[in-house]
Amino acid sequence: MRIATAKETYIADEGLLTTRTQRAWMIVLALVLVLAPFVLNAYWLYLACLVAINVASATGLNILTGYTGLVSLGQAAFMAVGAYAVAFLDGHLGTPFLLNIFAAGFVAAAVGVLVGVPSLRVKGLYLAIATIAASFILHFVFTSWVSVTGGMSGVNVAPARLFGIELASPFALYFVVVPITALMVLAAANLFRTRIGRAFIAIRDRDISAEVLGIPLLQYKLMSFALSSFYAGVAGGMWAYFFRVVTPESFPFATSIFFLAAVIVGGLGTILGPILGAAFMTLVPELLKYVVEWLGPVFPNAGAALSPVRTIVFGALIIFFLMFEPQGLAEIVRRIRRFFHLWPFKT
Repeated sequence: MRIATAKETYIADEGLLTTRTQRAWMIVLALVLVLAPFVLNAYWLYLACLVAINVASATGLNILTGYTGLVSLGQAAFMAVGAYAVAFLDGHLGTPFLLNIFAAGFVAAAVGVLVGVPSLRVKGLYLAIATIAASFILHFVFTSWVSVTGGMSGVNVAPARLFGIELASPFALYFVVVPITALMVLAAANLFRTRIGRAFIAIRDRDISAEVLGIPLLQYKLMSFALSSFYAGVAGGMWAYFFRVVTPESFPFATSIFFLAAVIVGGLGTILGPILGAAFMTLVPELLKYVVEWLGPVFPNAGAALSPVRTIVFGALIIFFLMFEPQGLAEIVRRIRRFFHLWPFKT
């Protein structure tokens, strides 16, 4: 009878230990999120809410691009659809703000289904170009449908209210934006344990084989577009209540590049990737700004001189990840976890 080695015993128990560790870290993270608004100042609460909104949108794009393999460069346009939907519902119908946010998600999902129709015939670069074309069409609608969107002047959004309490400050909105984003990330994590999520992955890996196995490609591709656009619409709705003004220039094409870069830097096809990527893409420019301010007393006019350098450094960091860690920040975290789990047995 063969006796298992210490390393084999450790690896056999690793699943249970990992589950317990994950639960412990989830509890710690929940406590940090609950206590953060009471510790952070208004500026960092502003950034925390902005990160949460970006995480929600990046998670949606990750469902489409990371898990289904469909490249989209129209995420900002879908966010704009959600933001304008919130502005219209709040301004014309006066419906509750939570209802407005999720209704905005469904409106964006309907638009996403229309945009996703070409995905049956084209993919890769051609699909990306199709989504770019759709974003320009939507931008034209936003500037021309003046009765709904306000044209180039945009529309103002009244502060959100919950049980008669006005949610106008980052402190108040934090308790709405962060829980909604957490629920959306949790829903995405559970999605890929279902038949629908596994079908998305099968389409990403090899769509022809998936079709042979009986997976209707158009149905699931449109479903992926709808889910991704729903996430973007909800994020856009939260964005509208956060900034309280929506214009066609609020969601430029560069924002779509921002979200695609966030997913790539964070790690395609992982749940952790969009969280890390969105946080990285949002916070690193702010941290670089602090570095520039710190150099101010040492170098006169450092702000004006180093402002372009800050942008160059930010771009260089993105290129660094694409070249040396194409699997993103999530893979770095995975390697660190694996090192601390197995370090006594490493040779």
